[in-house]
Amino acid sequence: MSDAPLLVIAAGGTGGHMFPAQSLAEEMLRRGWRVTLTTDARGARYAGGFPETVGVETIDSATFARGGVLAKLAVPPRVAAGVAAATLRFLRQKPDVVVGFGGYPTIPALGAAWLLRLPRMLHEQNGVLGRVNGVFARRVDAIACGTWPTTLPAGVTAEHTGNPVRGAVRDKAAAPYIPPGDYPMSILAIGGSQGAQILADTVPPAIAALPEALRARLRIAQQARPEDQDRVAAFYAEHGISAEVAPFFHDVPRRMAEAQLVISRAGASSVADLSVIGRPSILIPYAHATADHQTANARGLTEAGGAILIPQSQLTAATLADQIATVLDNPEGAAQMAAAALEQGKPDAASALADMVETLAQGPKKKA
Repeated sequence: MSDAPLLVIAAGGTGGHMFPAQSLAEEMLRRGWRVTLTTDARGARYAGGFPETVGVETIDSATFARGGVLAKLAVPPRVAAGVAAATLRFLRQKPDVVVGFGGYPTIPALGAAWLLRLPRMLHEQNGVLGRVNGVFARRVDAIACGTWPTTLPAGVTAEHTGNPVRGAVRDKAAAPYIPPGDYPMSILAIGGSQGAQILADTVPPAIAALPEALRARLRIAQQARPEDQDRVAAFYAEHGISAEVAPFFHDVPRRMAEAQLVISRAGASSVADLSVIGRPSILIPYAHATADHQTANARGLTEAGGAILIPQSQLTAATLADQIATVLDNPEGAAQMAAAALEQGKPDAASALADMVETLAQGPKKKA
């Protein structure tokens, strides 16, 4: 196995970066590659989902986005130290390809790969390049995009691979959809940690505002921040609504497959999961996402008719209740939404990305 080619994956410390990185790691291991993940201490917390054979290396990096003046002054030397450490490591390891998935923790690995002229590429999950990927866009051999179209710098080209989804999502790919009807129905409400509060404020009263005959048939599963969990659960209980509220669901793919409707932020991974499984959704892009990239993420699903978009600035319990009723009172329309979402899915995204990695390993075009 020591003679097998080596892929180094560099990913920042959020699920949006780490989930597709994990999917690529799983695919490359199936193809006989060795895989190492490089991230920071925050990202290492997500590494538990990676296969055990993936080596995890933490490396120092920093961001200008947080901290005061002194913290910002410390960023350049910390980044430089991280690049130097990654360069020394790569001289020993001799990786065949380095792939960055975005986030500040990817800077050392991509910087070292650029200095050493190693084959290197980016995967951008969102419809707008993140800050780090924007910096390296002209300094890599290839770019893969999870969302299409993706806004790219002038003269830069990319391949639309889609966003790799986890194995648990692929297992539910194209699961048969049961349209709304006169039986118990499920709504799944999910939102990233940054954007979950507004869902905690609006989803419960929206459900409560539905006609009683409809509301009585609903079962709600809602993710809520720990500080919101008790009040959300109490609201549902007070209004006699069957609901399960938790900060995190470990079985989101199963719950999504069983749902008649999903209410979600428009993070790249969530949009990918919705399209691979094929479920109607109401998407509420996080208003403070960099360059409004969640609205860009939602564009494909909404334009195809697979999702309803509600801008955060227009989100109220009444507006949300109207849209929920629109979907659940129209079985034929809901089924059409599910089919439209499925048409946008790319369940083989990890394989397409892996093909790009292997092509790059065979003969990359070096960039200065």
